[in-house]
Amino acid sequence: MVPHGVLFRSAAEGRIREAVLKENLLDAVIGLPEKLFSTAAIPVALLVFDLRREAGGALEAQKDILFVDASKEFESGRNQNTLTDAHIDKIFAAVEAREEVEKFAHLASFDEVAENGFNLNIPRYVDTFEEEEEIDLAAVQAEIDRLDTELAETRARLRQHLKELGI
Repeated sequence: MVPHGVLFRSAAEGRIREAVLKENLLDAVIGLPEKLFSTAAIPVALLVFDLRREAGGALEAQKDILFVDASKEFESGRNQNTLTDAHIDKIFAAVEAREEVEKFAHLASFDEVAENGFNLNIPRYVDTFEEEEEIDLAAVQAEIDRLDTELAETRARLRQHLKELGI
């Protein structure tokens, strides 16, 4: 378990990441939500290593890396968030399947990671961008016009009541 900075900082951490990737040890990067642990409020990532991937291992030819963005997979708690069994099952299913899951998981080739300078920052690989709902400007303007009319009517009634009170 590591803070997310380990995934993208340069200098020594960058050289370590590059060496680990070139040695083909890293199998998956799983981003977890914030406030999951009582000792750390920041979101953390799990780095999954599989020694079967090293030279001579059963998975030596497998050089891809699975990225999972599980940062939204939690049940909110007052002081601490929790992963439910359903969240854990979803994460495990993605790791076992090692397949693309829209807005959740991406299987990146070694070349793709190398092109990104061995940066393992999850948002580089898992696109979680959500399109904002398009705003109907005509409807907004119609609502503003309706509210302006209602406000003018309310002010006229208020003036009439004040006049009746002699103010």
